[in-house]
Amino acid sequence: MPGLRPRLAEAAETEATSISSLTTENNTHMQQDFILSAYDYHLPAERIAQHPADRRDNSRLLVLDNESKAISHRRFADIVDLMNDGDMLVVNDTRVFPARLQGRKDSGGKIEVFLLEFPARVDGSSAGPARATALLRCSKRPQPGSRLLLDGGPVCTVIELLADGKARLEMQFGEGEDIAQALSACGQVPLPPYILRQEGTTAADRERYQTVYAHRPGAVAAPTAGLHFTEALLQRLKDKGVQLATITLHVGYGTFAPVRTEEIRDHRIHAEYIEVPAATMAMIATTRQNGGRIWAVGTTTVRALEFAARQCHGTPAAVEGWCDLYIYPGFAFKVVDCLITNFHLPNSSLMFLVAALCGRETLLLCYETAVREGYRFYSYGDAMAVVTAKATASAG
Repeated sequence: MPGLRPRLAEAAETEATSISSLTTENNTHMQQDFILSAYDYHLPAERIAQHPADRRDNSRLLVLDNESKAISHRRFADIVDLMNDGDMLVVNDTRVFPARLQGRKDSGGKIEVFLLEFPARVDGSSAGPARATALLRCSKRPQPGSRLLLDGGPVCTVIELLADGKARLEMQFGEGEDIAQALSACGQVPLPPYILRQEGTTAADRERYQTVYAHRPGAVAAPTAGLHFTEALLQRLKDKGVQLATITLHVGYGTFAPVRTEEIRDHRIHAEYIEVPAATMAMIATTRQNGGRIWAVGTTTVRALEFAARQCHGTPAAVEGWCDLYIYPGFAFKVVDCLITNFHLPNSSLMFLVAALCGRETLLLCYETAVREGYRFYSYGDAMAVVTAKATASAG
C-alpha cells in the first residue's frame, strides 16, 4: 500500500524519540539521586523538636505505602495495626552513656571531655585504668602526659594527641568500679547540637533520650526511631504474633558529621561497632521462609542487618566488628522490607539510606508533607514508617 511504509517509518522514529527522551529523563533523575543538593529541604526552626512528646507512643506517625506511594497520618501506637502475625521487628539495644564530662586541666583551665567511645579497661579485667578516645574542648590543648581533673569523676591522663581536637586518654577508675555507674555520677547524656539546653541535660532527658530496651552502654547518640516504643506497645506486638529481635550498633559521633562531597558516592561513611547475634540472623531466615516481613527500627538497625547479611552469605551466623556499610539509592536490600525512622537533617547520609528504600523524590514529598502538616523533626520529633505489603528483600 502506497504511503504505508513511510508512515510506519515515521511512527518508528517517533517511538524511538519518545523512548530516548524517557531514557534521558530517567537517567537525569537517577543522576540527581547522587547529588548532595538534591536532598535539601526547607525546615522552619520551630519544627525542630526541643522536647519529646508527652508520651512516647503518642508521637505522630507518617505512613508511606511503598508500593502506591500513598501517605497517611496516624499516631505511633497505631504501628501495631501495620504489622502482621509472623512479621519480625528488629531493634538496636545500644545504650547512650554519659559521654559529656566537665573538668579542669592540671594548669587550671576549664575543659570539656566528650568521650567518643565507652572506656575499656586496659587489661580487660575489672581492675586497672581504662582508655578511650575523646574530643577535647578547651582554649589551649593539653600536652601528652597532662592530667585532666574531671568534676566528680576520674582523673585522666592525656596519652596521645590526635587530629581534629581528639586525644587518647587513660582514665583512672577504682578496682572493681562499674564504669557506667561512675560516668553516670559525673557526666551528662550528650544531646544533639540542635536540641538547646541552657543548663545542660535534664533528668527527663536522661530517661527520654534512651529507648526502653536500651541495654548495652556504648552509644553517644540514641537510635532515635526507637524512642517511640513503650513496654506496653512492645507487648501488644508480641501478643499479635510479631517476633522481636535485637542487634547492637553503638552510634558514634560520626553520625553528626556532615557530607562534604557534592557527589554523594564520593563520601566515606564513619564506621560503628556492631554485634548481630546468630539467633537474630536465624529468626530472619525463618521469618523469610514463612513469608513474614522484616521491620527495622531505625537506620542503625538497617545498616547492621544489611552488613551482617553480606558477611553471612546466606548462612545464619553471629557477626561482630566495625560496620562502614554506606547505603544510598541503588542499594540492593537483602533483609529489610519495612522501616521505622524519624525525620532526618537535610543532605545527610541518613536521608540517603531512607531514599534507597523508598526513592528520593518520594522521600522529599513525605518531608514536604510532614512540614506542611506540622510534624516535629529530628531526634525528639515524630516518626515515619516506610511500609511494604509483602516481603521483598532477598536474604541470599
